[in-house]
Amino acid sequence: MKILVTGGSGFIGTRLVGELLEGGHEVRILDKVPSTHYSNICQVGDVRDLKAVDMAVRGVDIVYHLAAEHRDDVRPISLYYEVNVDGTQNLANACAANGVHRFIFASSVAVYGLNAGSPSEDNPTNPFNEYSRSKLQGENVLKQWAGENPGASLTIVRPTVVFGEGNRGNVYNLVKQIASGRFIMVGNGDNRKSMAYIGNISAFFKYIGEAKLTGIKIFNYVDKPDLSMNELVGSVRNFIGKPSKRFPRLPYGLGMLGGFCFDMISTLTGKKFPISCIRVKKFCADTTVSIGALKETDFVPPYSINKGIEFFLNNEFPRD
Repeated sequence: MKILVTGGSGFIGTRLVGELLEGGHEVRILDKVPSTHYSNICQVGDVRDLKAVDMAVRGVDIVYHLAAEHRDDVRPISLYYEVNVDGTQNLANACAANGVHRFIFASSVAVYGLNAGSPSEDNPTNPFNEYSRSKLQGENVLKQWAGENPGASLTIVRPTVVFGEGNRGNVYNLVKQIASGRFIMVGNGDNRKSMAYIGNISAFFKYIGEAKLTGIKIFNYVDKPDLSMNELVGSVRNFIGKPSKRFPRLPYGLGMLGGFCFDMISTLTGKKFPISCIRVKKFCADTTVSIGALKETDFVPPYSINKGIEFFLNNEFPRD
């Protein structure tokens, strides 16, 4: 197949592109930054640029849309909507104009909100920040495209937080703090987190592209079992050789007060800090989801969640 991957220079995109190429597919990338791994197939362009999008979509059989503004501290806030909604609309328009009928969209479990229990794909959505609201709007743009184009196939994948070798996101920053000895647990640590290993989520994206699904399908993606923050932190401490003694803890209220203070300083100075109210909320929340739709497929993750954590730690935090 001829495949376009937007955001193909990023963490998940790079791994997915590699898997698609290994599967014998013809791949092109559309990304606002050059690909460090696949520069020869990368078209540098922005999804907000309809001309660039139209050029990238021409002649492909399927579009994987991974490009997004996803950080917690994106400014101005309008960027979330310009990229995640308007950029998605550009892709939908280009697909309609070029006769592309298959679309796979990387959304997020954030559309369910925080402390939502373990929502399935049929549960109501309750986005809690600009990122999750813009992602849900992007989903709706594509549902409208699918409804207006007979024969269209739309698959929406809602991944949880993704970790793995080469990533510098929230999980990496957490492990780095633990390794440095500066980690402080905010809250009681009993809240549970769903996570996904990069080798599994990229394999799932490849699987659904080759499965030739029809209609509109929605999949949550996480690697089970879920871990509590205490379990995750304990596993990391054991791996890096830190003693298993108790570590400092901060009540949730004080953590939120600290986040508020950093938010105020950031507003006044324009500087970005690793601590904010939204990050404290996300850290202390239960963010688990069910994978009922995934279980109905014959997809088998290549790696267990524990093996993924082991690969990640061995690569990023090797022991002496």
